[in-house]
Amino acid sequence: MVLPPLQLLLLIIIIRIDDFVEITGFMKLIIFSAPSGSGKSTIINALLKENLRMEFSISATSRPPRGTEQNGVEYYFLTADEFRSRISKGDFVEYEEVYEGRFYGTLKSEIERIDRKGNATVFDVDVKGGLNIKKQYGDAALTIFIMPPSIEELRRRLEGRGTDAPDVIDERVRKAEYEISFASEFDKIVVNDNLQEATEEAGRIVRQFLDR
Repeated sequence: MVLPPLQLLLLIIIIRIDDFVEITGFMKLIIFSAPSGSGKSTIINALLKENLRMEFSISATSRPPRGTEQNGVEYYFLTADEFRSRISKGDFVEYEEVYEGRFYGTLKSEIERIDRKGNATVFDVDVKGGLNIKKQYGDAALTIFIMPPSIEELRRRLEGRGTDAPDVIDERVRKAEYEISFASEFDKIVVNDNLQEATEEAGRIVRQFLDR
């Protein structure tokens, strides 16, 4: 079928606009990192409920699904061999082998999926993963470190959960001290001394980033 000149021209324009969106996109990434017990997940969940055109990044993992978990909902489930193959292809923006054969990571295709919808991608990752994403995406990425008011207060919060043995808490505190050493490399630091105030501050930072 031969299209009339005007329809053909409109089709070419639409295709070129689609290509432009695909190349440039909205492409804004918001990366949160924090020690366990800092209130990061609570802050992220509160911001996701606001009308900010943000979507949480679904991670990939090589562990099997648990309970009612579904592929593409809680995680993208891959076998260890599939995960390694995709690493070799450069499909991940960041990944970690937490122990032998057990991988977690963020697929580049996940960022592209969210970007195509015109949404900013939100990450909850460890400090090294967050800084690695920032290194790759530069000014398109905003890194926010949620800081506990003190190590002593962090320990008190972890003990208050009543879910971890003392040796586990000691390990979490040691890890927190290590993670805090990277805080100065983040774009913004939000001290969570008061959860509501910290959430409001994080919201202001995110809005400024999205509006620029």
